[in-house]
Amino acid sequence: MPSAKYLIDVSRLIWRVSSGRLPTGIDRVCLAYVMHYRHQSQAVVQWKNMRRILPRHMSSTLFDLLLSDTPEFKKAVAILALRSLPQLIERNAGRGRLYLNIGHSGLDQPGLAEWFKKVDVKPVFMIHDLIPITHPEYCRSGSTEKHVKRLDTMLASGFGIIGNSQATLDILANYATNGGYALPHTVSAWLGATPLPLSDAGQTDIEAPYFVTLGTIEGRKNHLLLVRLWQRLIAQYGSATPKLLIIGQRGWESEEVLSLLDTDSSLRNHVIELPRCTDTDLAHHLKGARALLFPSFVEGYGMPLVEALGHGTPVIASDLPVFRELAGEIPLYLDPTDLEGWQAAIEDYSSKTSSARHNQVRRMGNYNMPNWHEHFAKVDDWLSSIDT
Repeated sequence: MPSAKYLIDVSRLIWRVSSGRLPTGIDRVCLAYVMHYRHQSQAVVQWKNMRRILPRHMSSTLFDLLLSDTPEFKKAVAILALRSLPQLIERNAGRGRLYLNIGHSGLDQPGLAEWFKKVDVKPVFMIHDLIPITHPEYCRSGSTEKHVKRLDTMLASGFGIIGNSQATLDILANYATNGGYALPHTVSAWLGATPLPLSDAGQTDIEAPYFVTLGTIEGRKNHLLLVRLWQRLIAQYGSATPKLLIIGQRGWESEEVLSLLDTDSSLRNHVIELPRCTDTDLAHHLKGARALLFPSFVEGYGMPLVEALGHGTPVIASDLPVFRELAGEIPLYLDPTDLEGWQAAIEDYSSKTSSARHNQVRRMGNYNMPNWHEHFAKVDDWLSSIDT
């Protein structure tokens, strides 16, 4: 079987699937790239200080396993590795091909830049955000140092960089200038969103009116503003207070929010946590909501915003450059620290006669949700243009 046009790093996906963890947003992007490029790619796997370009037949089998969601994944990969041991020992050459690293795999590890040169590949990376550097207060300890190493590898060794938005690339350009780096080839390509499935079986049992916020409960998502706001609404309106549905698992830098959710009995009848949610149920929750609430301090993209607008749900969001890039003037934008402004908006949108909500629904009439076909059409053209 002849060598492939591209090399695609699947190290992150192997680890995530093997550990049984739910896929993150970055994992879903990595899977989309495997799906799109699988028939013209060989897989690259990193493990500690070992890096290998897998032969074509082994790559094809591994791609199938990653996309199949099989519960026997670890066993199947182990069998594949044993059967292909001679090929794993052999160091295959890159022969000047483009190497796609979409999930930041190994970029903070020593020796990767030297490997690029040794095996002769042209590295292309995707940058998802620079939050650990621009807003370290919202990240785990050590995240900033690790992300600096990743970005330095991208900028020092990269042949090309794909940005999930122009806003992300603008921040990267500023970082590169401050660090004395020249930007490699870049392209901005919005991430695709898959329409959530609505079915007769799916439904929401949340009493109307209600609002939805979607994402891991962590400091930068600003759940604290919403919980404090609901405390005020409950004190003012009692049983007439609209419901708040928090869809997302508990994360980090959110101790005050979690304490309020666990100890304030007044919240329990009005604020509902849903740590796990099927796509079908999510579609129905969004469909019936008065609005999606997205008060984040910083975001690298904004998939909940995209999904909500794609399903006809109004959005009240922080005034962030990436949100305006993705949604223009459709959402209602507010300062993420303006508690009074958020309360006024939620009180207004709770009403069936809200003109502001009606006007936003009207503005959504021409909204087209970003999709993977458009993303890869743009990336395919760009890869062809730089690989000359």
